[in-house]
Amino acid sequence: MKIIITLMFAMSSLFIFLNHPISMGLTLIVQTILLAMLTGLMNMNFWFSYILFLVMIGGLLILFIYMTSVASNEKFKFSIFNIVPIIIWMPIMFFINSSTNKFKVLETLNMKDNNSIFYLFKYFNFPSMMMALFAMIYLLLTLIVVVKLTKKNLGPIRQNS
Repeated sequence: MKIIITLMFAMSSLFIFLNHPISMGLTLIVQTILLAMLTGLMNMNFWFSYILFLVMIGGLLILFIYMTSVASNEKFKFSIFNIVPIIIWMPIMFFINSSTNKFKVLETLNMKDNNSIFYLFKYFNFPSMMMALFAMIYLLLTLIVVVKLTKKNLGPIRQNS
């Protein structure tokens, strides 16, 4: 679980340095896969992770179609110098996180006890409630941003010139 969280931190840090839509989309896909794996490991079953993965991939496919229509002729320039700070910081963060007990909270969130019959209620009780609440707020903010962007000119965002 520590490796997944470290990789998620590295992907989030790498996303700052990217400027091409395809590389950003690939980073978001990897981030979504890591998030689905993390939520699946924290819970008894993977159904919430699977639904989250499908929703995020569906949104990313729509973004990919839109960005290929807007920036279809843009060249992909890969620079290794942007990734060097992330490669340097990733082992350092892993060793810092392994020496502290900050991940004990995640070990207590592990819901692999077989005593509970109602697995559905676990997603809306205290430890997992934060993840469900975060997903709801994220989807609401995404909806508001998309509505505001498309309502600005009462049409598509792409310029017809």
